[in-house]
Parts: sequence; C-alpha cells; structure tokens
Amino acid sequence: MMPNFLVLLLAAFVPVLLGFVWYHPKIFGNAWAQAAEMTEEKMKGGKMGLIFFLSFVLSFFLAMAVNFIVIHQSHMFSTLANEPGMMEQTGEAWTYFQDFMTTYGNRFRTFKHGMFHGVLDGIMFATPILAINAMFERKSFKYVAVNAGYWILTLGVMGGIICQYA
Repeated sequence: MMPNFLVLLLAAFVPVLLGFVWYHPKIFGNAWAQAAEMTEEKMKGGKMGLIFFLSFVLSFFLAMAVNFIVIHQSHMFSTLANEPGMMEQTGEAWTYFQDFMTTYGNRFRTFKHGMFHGVLDGIMFATPILAINAMFERKSFKYVAVNAGYWILTLGVMGGIICQYA
C-alpha cells in the first residue's frame, strides 16, 4: 500500500504555512521570541533559504510518518507484507488483503478522524519531546506552550489532509 506522495507533499507545506501565521508577531511570534531568547540579530544571522528547504524536507518525513498513523488500513498491509505472494500481488494473502480493502478500505478516512489522530500525536509525542528538551535547556512553560500548541495544530491539520485525501 503505497502512500500518495502528492498529498504528502501538500501536507509537508502545512508546517511552513501554519508557522508563518502562528509565529507572526501579532499572534505568538513575540511571545515565542521572548521565551526562546531570540533576538533580531540572531534571526538575521541564519541562512533562511537553507532553513526553509531543510524544514520542508523534514516536514515531508513527518508527513510520511503521520500517513501511517492516521491511515489504519496501512497496518493491514504491513501485517501481511511477508506472507508468500503478498509483495508480488499474488496468492492467498494478497486476495485476503484485496477483499479487506474492498470492505474496509474507506473506514475512518475523514479529515476529522485524521485531525483527531494528529492532535493526539501532538499531545502525546511532540509535547513531551519539546517539554523534555525545554526543561534541560531551562526554557519556560511559555516556550513549551507556544511550540507545543503549534505542533498540536500542525499535526492535526497534516493528519486531516492525509487521512482525507491520501
């Protein structure tokens, strides 16, 4: 079961687009900059083209991971992947998989369901990772809250897009 790479590319733009809004000075940008101890001088010192390119590549990797979290049917394929004939699309396992997908292939394939899993991933994966790093870096709760909120929303939207359209 191959992921839809065009949808994953679209989903990879979500962190960039939401980041422009979320971290805008009129939204949470000033709070983030203060909590992150980010100065104008530091912001001007980066190679923004490279930063955005690498962010997009990493966002694509993230979209690939979200794909397997929000589309439950992919687990069925991975369960059967090593069965005889499965990869050649022949034999009993392949027939079973095709029958399964005919019956259940569109179950839980909505934006709402993908958003649910994306938000849950933001809460259960991204937030703990951010919080653990922030504690050791001696960052404030505000720093964690701004960044975690961004990732919860971002993963939710990514999950919704992937689940609905992939």
